[in-house]
Amino acid sequence: MSSEPHSVTTPESATRVRSATGAHGATTPGTTTAPRPALRSLLFVPGLRTDWLPKARAAGADAAVLDLEDAVPAPDKPLARARVAEALAEAAGEPAGGMALFVRVNPLDDWAAAGELRAVVRPGLAGVVLPKVRTAADVRLADRLIGWCEHEHGLPAGSTALVPLLESARALHDAYDIAAAAPRVAHVGALTAPGGDVERAVGYRWSPQGTETLALRSRVLLDVRAAGAPGPVTGLWTDIADLTGLRAFAEQNRALGYEGMMAVHPTHVPVINEVFAPTPDELDRCARLVAAVEAAQRDGIGALTFEGRMVDEAMAETARAVLARHGHG
Repeated sequence: MSSEPHSVTTPESATRVRSATGAHGATTPGTTTAPRPALRSLLFVPGLRTDWLPKARAAGADAAVLDLEDAVPAPDKPLARARVAEALAEAAGEPAGGMALFVRVNPLDDWAAAGELRAVVRPGLAGVVLPKVRTAADVRLADRLIGWCEHEHGLPAGSTALVPLLESARALHDAYDIAAAAPRVAHVGALTAPGGDVERAVGYRWSPQGTETLALRSRVLLDVRAAGAPGPVTGLWTDIADLTGLRAFAEQNRALGYEGMMAVHPTHVPVINEVFAPTPDELDRCARLVAAVEAAQRDGIGALTFEGRMVDEAMAETARAVLARHGHG
């Protein structure tokens, strides 16, 4: 039983909470959740270098993650925060549908970090990337703080996505609880870059083939899917010049069921986007499969042979989901 205080919930707000939470745990009463677009590529950009955002857009990144944590030396964090806030203000005045902006804040270890959230949760922000998450309690705290910031700036409740980074053995072990801790959680997955926090925490020896982390990435993905958190992404590939290795790693992650990857360099974005988007031929096949199954159903046939394979309503539903996700539904 949680010791955190509970708020009084009216029947109307209770309905909103239940519809927002789904498979997730309870959150701030009245919270609703905006639809989260699928993101193929999330490109990190140092918070001090918001002037690099045009390069991220030119590369085709679905989202940029303005980094206030590891990419910014401690003395420069106030300046980086100001530049990020300015970039968000500019983004708020641009037409919808462009590159989404996320901000990786510093861990919520003190009031200074909470103040950082207050500075960046404003119009123009798509989501917060929260590092060093330990347990679901960290997510619930961030969820409440973000909710208060949304209220302060007149944003719709739940409009800001929250991306917890699983960078410790405890967090990876508790991936389901973390992903289910708040309805705003999205785009969470296992990041297994060489030499980083996860390698140190787990103790694996990284290889380009990724065999040592395959089981880890698979289990975390299953946890995230079971929790109902949308758009799981993974990463990272840190070898800037090795685009062949990047493609192989991205294809492995796509085959597992991830929907995108985080990236550290603009040259990686086109490769990631290509891997995580269906080809025109794949979309055409989905459309033809749906048409064939629906035609058979009208004739009272539940299963049929389609291009040499047995298909039925389950395969048609998967194809419909692909078409809907990529704007062809």
